[in-house]
Amino acid sequence: MNKLHWLGLAMLVPLGTGCQDLQDRTVQRQGLIYCSEGSPVTFNPQLDISGTTADAAAHQIYDRLLEFDSQTSKIVPALASSWLVSDDGLTYTLQLRKDVTFHSTEYFQPTRLFNADDVLFSINRWRLSTHPFHAVSGGTYPYFESLGLQEMVEEVNRINGYRVEIKLKKPDSSFLATLATDFSVMLSQEYADQLMAAGDPDSIDTLPIGTGPFKFERFRKNNYIRYQRHPDYWDGPAHQKHLIFDITPSSSMRLAKLITGECDVIAFPAQTELKVVEERPDLVLEEKPGLNVGFWAFNTNKPPFDDERVRRALAMAIDKNTLLDAVYFDSAVAAKGLIPPTSWAYDESQKEVHYNPVMARQLLDEANIPAGFSMDIWAMPVERAYNPNATKMAELIQSYLQRVGIRANIVSYEWATFRRLLRQGMHDSVLIGWSADNADPDNFYRPLLSCSAIASGTNRAGWCNPAYDDLIDEALRYTEEEIRQYYYQQANDILSAQMPLVPIAHAYRFQAYRRGITGLEINPFGGIRFAKVDKAMQ
Repeated sequence: MNKLHWLGLAMLVPLGTGCQDLQDRTVQRQGLIYCSEGSPVTFNPQLDISGTTADAAAHQIYDRLLEFDSQTSKIVPALASSWLVSDDGLTYTLQLRKDVTFHSTEYFQPTRLFNADDVLFSINRWRLSTHPFHAVSGGTYPYFESLGLQEMVEEVNRINGYRVEIKLKKPDSSFLATLATDFSVMLSQEYADQLMAAGDPDSIDTLPIGTGPFKFERFRKNNYIRYQRHPDYWDGPAHQKHLIFDITPSSSMRLAKLITGECDVIAFPAQTELKVVEERPDLVLEEKPGLNVGFWAFNTNKPPFDDERVRRALAMAIDKNTLLDAVYFDSAVAAKGLIPPTSWAYDESQKEVHYNPVMARQLLDEANIPAGFSMDIWAMPVERAYNPNATKMAELIQSYLQRVGIRANIVSYEWATFRRLLRQGMHDSVLIGWSADNADPDNFYRPLLSCSAIASGTNRAGWCNPAYDDLIDEALRYTEEEIRQYYYQQANDILSAQMPLVPIAHAYRFQAYRRGITGLEINPFGGIRFAKVDKAMQ
């Protein structure tokens, strides 16, 4: 076993004694403790679309070429200080920021600054199957694959050490937004070369190196993640010397830790707990409309869910308003389609399917679905803003389906297993959702339902409709919102007719923290950020 790999294994072993290790006095004085809901799948957001991974890595360890301003949602400079787009919309030239340092850790000491070579490495890794790191850690890049970006990008060129040029095969009005998403992180080519020479390439995704405000220190699965401040961060050092993710799957336990001061900030307070937080003078609750959608998707590759009459019947069999009242507690709005009302592409006139159990049973009869037919509803085992209690929702849907002669079995697994089996298409239907990674409506239409998104696993319905793909592709050829809206409205008509999924809710995002925490903002696109957070001494 080489020395570097041994060090990687050693860092996954707990060095303290559980909670005592997490809550030591140094961290309490000089650090921030965040109670997260689960362990990340990886420490490289290129490889995973889950919010748990994005929270743990995207804005703590890494940077992107561009960022979204959390207040305006406009695209702003990050590792790229400026950019130009050619008149034909095919060529993007980015000027890179100088004097950006990578993390120096026990397992890697950089000898140079961030430059164009790192950009080429980071992009070419996911887009080129021949790249030496493409197949590392499984070789799947779900977000980029769901957008078909590996086919969209013609080439990435190094003009000089601090300027790169990205050429597309056809115009894409959402491309700059894609560069600003949580998944478009910049890696270190020098670190990759060192790992490859040592015969340990997989460590690039488990012992991460980035340019972000915090550097990785230690991880114990289902227990904690420890970070240290990156002292030479280009945008100024993080306000906290230490950052701890205290991994606490139980919502009630997270709230208990917040109340006792064991955690400063918690993830996903349950809807039933919001009033408790609001009434306590030592706690703060903030909310913000979310760019998300919770939905019930049908596996259209499995009979009888390949029949649109069956899908429509199941949609008619449930009362979405009751689901909203019972699961979201006035913290969401009913979804007409994929796009939330806060988006410029929202279609007020979009057709909806309304609760009609009589018509539902008639459609099931037409499709030769007998009374007593059995199906599975997969329910997420974790809480998300777009669905804070998938199990409860599944139970309600189960009772509605019983009234139209359908027996529904509720299925769930541990989160990593759930996602793996879901990607393999083992489900009949699933209660899940999507939080947008940017404000462009393409970030809903393409990852959730395009043909290219089936292989990546983000198209939970496994639904492919070439006419739909043509419409959303055509929308990207234009920058004018009115023209793009025209194409999205036609795409909505196809979705209303085909019903590959039932949009249920667009939920608000909530953040709960102890009074004395300042600088914490709710990111409408997910990926919590802690670099600018201050903590008053208690």
